[in-house]
Amino acid sequence: MNDFTELGVSPAFTKRLAGRAITRPTAVQRITIPPLLEGESVVFRSATGTGKTFAYLVPAIQRLLENRFSSNAPPLPYFGPEVLVCAPTLELCSQIKNEADFLLETDGADNPGGKTGAGKTPGIALLIGSVNLNRQIDGLRKTKPLIAVGNPGRLLLLAKMGKLSFRGLRFLVMDEADRLTAPECRDEMAELAGAIAGGGGRENREPLTVAACSATVSTKTGEYLRPLLDGAKLLETDAQEILRERIEHWAVFSEGRRKTKTLVSFLAAVKPKKVLVFTGRSYDAGKIVSALHLRKIAAAGLFSGMNKEERKTALERFRSGKAAVLVSSDLAARGLDIPSISHVVALDLAENPDAYVHRAGRTGRAGNHGIMVCIGDEVEMHRLAALEKRLGITVYPKELYGGRLCVPEGPEPVKS
Repeated sequence: MNDFTELGVSPAFTKRLAGRAITRPTAVQRITIPPLLEGESVVFRSATGTGKTFAYLVPAIQRLLENRFSSNAPPLPYFGPEVLVCAPTLELCSQIKNEADFLLETDGADNPGGKTGAGKTPGIALLIGSVNLNRQIDGLRKTKPLIAVGNPGRLLLLAKMGKLSFRGLRFLVMDEADRLTAPECRDEMAELAGAIAGGGGRENREPLTVAACSATVSTKTGEYLRPLLDGAKLLETDAQEILRERIEHWAVFSEGRRKTKTLVSFLAAVKPKKVLVFTGRSYDAGKIVSALHLRKIAAAGLFSGMNKEERKTALERFRSGKAAVLVSSDLAARGLDIPSISHVVALDLAENPDAYVHRAGRTGRAGNHGIMVCIGDEVEMHRLAALEKRLGITVYPKELYGGRLCVPEGPEPVKS
């Protein structure tokens, strides 16, 4: 299928996507949009940066508009949001709401000012833990949003208070589903799943359509979300396609105590346009940012202890290019969709293939080329060699010499 209309996407949304030069559906969109438009529940895996957000938002919102705002749709009472998107991080929730605003041509406010093809717009509520609770409750009461995006903790709290109802729910999305079932989110997500599955006396009698997605969805993820995912189809694209074809993988040796100095030398030699640096320990991120500032390198950081405004400022500086380097832990960077990241640098090797996939997937997005760099010691280089075989990628060794990034003596690996 070469365009979105062949998938059943309405002309209005096809035109909106074309406004961003999105004219051909990605592999994950081709396999996901048709069943979701038909009301089938799916669990889908696809590499980061392959268009997962529009793969579920387009069918969810299109079905909502057809149900509520088509010319022959009868007036319906309000029983709560009909589309609910649950995601693990505040930044990802905000990004998803922005994409929904884009599809609906809204002004991004809680009470959207844009118009759909039918002349009306469903309200979109952003329900995240960093926003004043009373303000959210007031917004739900006044705007009666038909679309809600939020993190498990805040959604569950609002539901327990009786301020958020699932009685009208028709379409549920769980983005970054593996993170939603990780230890830090698991209990809240399980309780939320139970509340949604119970429905609180759902007025809509048709089966709930559920979409769960991530670059990696494990068997355990399915087990934790079983109340919602029974009977769901498992769909997947080649998770290593982008890793092999659009991302180049480099390895730079460094002793542990010299990694920050090696990072500084790497940045000076390569002069990357926009680089995301991963450190496995959140408390190290601030130290690394301080070390870069001492060397006059414009850097920002995402780490524990930052408030909402500090995180927002750091991300805005990175997105705008005022800071060429963003240092973050895996959890803090989860779900970030920042265009034009040219390089990802890992200052410690990801513990498993899934973590490596998530890190590397921050670059090489939207058809662009990217580079994944591992700066590691001898033990990490051995582990990287094992990951190389397991993921079917080729890792090229590099070394820093005389202010340049060079190929070590001896032949480079041959691409398989």
